[in-house]
Amino acid sequence: MRVRKLIIVLALLAAGCSAVPATEQARPAPAPPPAAPAASAAPSRPPADLPASWRLDRRGAEHEIEGYADRVSVLPGEKFALHVSTTAPRFTATAFRMGAEPTAVWRSAQVKGERQPPARTVRGTVTAAHWRPSLTVGTAGWAEGPYLIRLDASTGAQRYVPVTVRSASTSGKVVMVNAVTTWQAYNLWGGRSLYKGPGGFEDRSRAVTFDRPYDGSGARLFLDFEQEAFAVAERSGVPLAYLTSLDLKPGVLDGARAVVSLGHDEYWSPQMRAVVTRARDQGTNLAFLGANAVYWRIGLGDRTVECDKERRCRLWRDTEPESALVGQMYDCFPAEGAYTVSRPRHWIFAGTRGTRFPGMAGVETDRVSPGSPEDIEVLAESHFSCGGRQTVSHTTYYTAPSGAGVFASGTMRWVCGMRGRSCGHGVPESAAPFTRRATTNLLTRFARGPAARPGARGLSSTRGTG
Repeated sequence: MRVRKLIIVLALLAAGCSAVPATEQARPAPAPPPAAPAASAAPSRPPADLPASWRLDRRGAEHEIEGYADRVSVLPGEKFALHVSTTAPRFTATAFRMGAEPTAVWRSAQVKGERQPPARTVRGTVTAAHWRPSLTVGTAGWAEGPYLIRLDASTGAQRYVPVTVRSASTSGKVVMVNAVTTWQAYNLWGGRSLYKGPGGFEDRSRAVTFDRPYDGSGARLFLDFEQEAFAVAERSGVPLAYLTSLDLKPGVLDGARAVVSLGHDEYWSPQMRAVVTRARDQGTNLAFLGANAVYWRIGLGDRTVECDKERRCRLWRDTEPESALVGQMYDCFPAEGAYTVSRPRHWIFAGTRGTRFPGMAGVETDRVSPGSPEDIEVLAESHFSCGGRQTVSHTTYYTAPSGAGVFASGTMRWVCGMRGRSCGHGVPESAAPFTRRATTNLLTRFARGPAARPGARGLSSTRGTG
């Protein structure tokens, strides 16, 4: 199954590969030349002078403008640097907070454009760490949450740079987590990701770095698998906190009411898993609004995600099945089926309409498997063919001994379904009110604390792995 999935992923990604910049011999990158002082960001302009739309009008030519931030997340008030390469004479940067109502909060002055040196490949890892900083951005007065920094070249080209303003405390809050380790694993900028290189799968990177732009729009996985969930969460009115997967360190979830893993959260380090498991065992509820979560057991370096997919980076299920935490585990790719509710009277589905939603079971799906808790509840059961193999996708819920509730949608299109027909794949418009209402029910209940079912026994064991 592992090999088949990788082959199909490579085929799907091949068409979207960024061009491959010049490659150097595999040696440590030399120290960059002394950088000119980065331009300081101008103070925020009056709201009337900020753009109303956060969307890209034109990506422009390849390498016309692109960039990355030297911090994946910052605390409110902290600064980060933008490293921007452009063929345009000038550019601006605009920060949009991507919540229930995406809003511009800051815009730079015009910055002199610079075509940065080509990317370097060092021991198979594509890096732009040698790029000079272009401007420094302060976040004083910015609200916590996910942000897209839109780079606007004077020639009209545009790209995003994602940054999260993380929460200093998660106590008493529902914690939304950007799956940045997975974003970077799939990032093909410079022609290499953890899935492929110029020579295919065998030429893939064994480590990828945050010191480079993201491919495509610059925010592909955030927009596909996360943005709509942030909007629904903020409209729910529950108290929220914001982190990235890199921020899942000991103590960060102390007192949190719930942790929300979003649509595609595949790459987890041992520390990430230990921190989330400890939170669950202390009564923090968990929601997995996707599929294929906690799949690869990665290493984390200094701004790197390490996964050779051979010896040093194995599947979690080889030793500790992800189903012990998530409640289920990855089963099918590519999956295409109708999402079918089997327990419509469960409290999570209160106030929803409909029990069958074509196209919403996909493109990767999970099912109850060895290691799943023994008294797990199956809330939805969707049958379909996975490349000729008859299988099923489950939506599940279980209660941990601490009283914490754990929900898993079992489909990667749960968040996509919040967009209704705009999700594509034949998903009907009725999927939008269904997923939004169910997610709101879930977050509202989870925000109150441990969501143990009335009269439920704590789990004492899990399904055997044999």
